[in-house]
Amino acid sequence: MSAPDNYEAVTAGASQDVAKFDDEKKGLIGRFHHALHTTPALVPLIVLVAAIIVFGLVLGSKFFSPFALTLILQQVQIVGVLAAAQSLIILTAGIDLSVGAIAVLCSVVMGQVTFRYGVPPFFAVAFGLAFGTMIGAINGWLVSRVKLPPFIVTLGMWQIVLAANYLYSANETIRSQDIEAQAPFLQFLGNKLKLGGATFTLGVVLMLLLVAILAYVLRSTAWGRHVYAVGDDPDAAELAGVDVHKTLMSVYMVVGFICALAGWVMIGRFGSVSPSATTGVIGNIQAITAVVIGGISLFGGRGSIVGSFFGAMIVGVFELGLRMAGANPQWTFLLIGVLIIAAVAVDQWIRKVSA
Repeated sequence: MSAPDNYEAVTAGASQDVAKFDDEKKGLIGRFHHALHTTPALVPLIVLVAAIIVFGLVLGSKFFSPFALTLILQQVQIVGVLAAAQSLIILTAGIDLSVGAIAVLCSVVMGQVTFRYGVPPFFAVAFGLAFGTMIGAINGWLVSRVKLPPFIVTLGMWQIVLAANYLYSANETIRSQDIEAQAPFLQFLGNKLKLGGATFTLGVVLMLLLVAILAYVLRSTAWGRHVYAVGDDPDAAELAGVDVHKTLMSVYMVVGFICALAGWVMIGRFGSVSPSATTGVIGNIQAITAVVIGGISLFGGRGSIVGSFFGAMIVGVFELGLRMAGANPQWTFLLIGVLIIAAVAVDQWIRKVSA
């Protein structure tokens, strides 16, 4: 055998041995970590399935009934839409404290434009969606052009929107009966669909479609790759040719539009238009909770919109399961708090091992 042939044989064998050694070294924990790193939604999916199994074993068939399982979807439809919006912001390494307040104000705008000015409900909803997009554009401009921290910008916008909500509406609630009689299109997303023993509202359908569309866009389009790149390292993204300003502006405008959609879902869910809806205050926390539990990194650039949906579902499963079990509601907050801390710890572990 010639020297070159002998060299190739030896080096080929060495390469295979090294590869084999690396695979063995990787082991079960290494492969599990790799799966978590490449599929961020895996952790919340495991937690969701485990929670459903545990509550199913404790509560029996009543928890597995179509009514109970679809009730969870009904309960999380607003939070699910807001979590989709919050996910986009957190993927860019920001945070939005105004999503819940924007949703409430947009619902008020839709109702007031219809009943105060006599605008047809279809155009009132369109105006509300445009109004939410405009607020998102203001947030985006302050973050991307003025270079203000997203936390400060959206904290201030939260206060401004809450105040504008009460000032514009004069704290007036538009009753469900009036909407049903004069402007039923405002309640369109509250219409129900029956599938076997399950009952869904169009708001749930909208939430599922929104998650599916955003998941596809983030995974399979240039815009989605730019969102991840800006969240991971905006300076490197700019050097690679990404227009960071346009990307951030588009993200915040899309988020404003989605918040307005959440406002329309609220009208369908509750039937009425109320400026004092609790979503304006706690919607932000609920959305952030779903996103964090769903595995999206607070440092930006990693995670999936599907994980946020699973996070919202986990909260819904815990709330319904504990309520059906007759447990103290405070247990829900305790367990959700544990899940939040655990989710951040898992994210840190994945980042540390991947570094």
